[in-house]
Amino acid sequence: MKKIVILIPVFNDWESLKKLIVEINENISSFQEIHFECLIVNDASTINQPKLIRPSNIKSLKILDMKENRGHARCNAFGIRHVFQNKDFDYLLLMDGDGEDRPEEIKTLIEAINKKPLVSVVAKRVQRSEGPFFQFLYQVHKLITLVFTGKNINFGNYSILTKQDVETLHSKSSLWSSFSGTVKKNINLLNEINSVRGLRYFGPSQMSLFKLIIHSFSIIAVFKYQVFLRSIFIIILLSYLSSTLGNLSIFFIILTVIFNLLIFLISQRESAKDLINSHQNLSEVKEITHY
Repeated sequence: MKKIVILIPVFNDWESLKKLIVEINENISSFQEIHFECLIVNDASTINQPKLIRPSNIKSLKILDMKENRGHARCNAFGIRHVFQNKDFDYLLLMDGDGEDRPEEIKTLIEAINKKPLVSVVAKRVQRSEGPFFQFLYQVHKLITLVFTGKNINFGNYSILTKQDVETLHSKSSLWSSFSGTVKKNINLLNEINSVRGLRYFGPSQMSLFKLIIHSFSIIAVFKYQVFLRSIFIIILLSYLSSTLGNLSIFFIILTVIFNLLIFLISQRESAKDLINSHQNLSEVKEITHY
């Protein structure tokens, strides 16, 4: 029997998680030939965990309580390592716990993996639900990423990974800082499904402007060497055009240098040591047995 582990990080958003688990159960009901387990990485939530119920189609539901809050990306990184080192599985499905990764698309992800069992699948975001300002910033992020890395990264965490690709990713230092950047850099062949970003079940987004910038730069920092080489080319080009552009050329050269310094600083968030030792932050594993 095929085994899929669903990995969901959560920080305080327990009401959304309860709703999500119910909807996951409904959307996997047609895959009786697959054994589903669900791991919730609790990022040291400050709100007490409510009573959770394990629905019938999820054969195992466990809460991994962390001692200290490390953030969304690092919860994912820890979870990926934990699954690879401790679970018997064929595929790992990652998704956010707030409803923005729509559970009805799980069917499409599984159907895609059934067609190409050896190729991991990512959910390409073709439509977003955020406001116009956020969507504008997202397009700016995609443009900057494309210019400085040559990569079009149009997916987030929502994906289903083969065991082989989990093995590839679980020891990469950049995973500690960025999931999507690490996937794009290290997995050559990816299948894509079109994904519509859903609305949060409850409450406002926890993604502030500052967190959005850090998130964007963390993805780009995975490709810091490509960024540096492309920046050299850009600076040479701007220097050549200085007679035409004048002070504007100098301005963009300074911006490019500052951008590289910021990328270098953000890249220091990547840590193989912290990733390897992330299990030390695990406080308790609780299994939800009632249903």
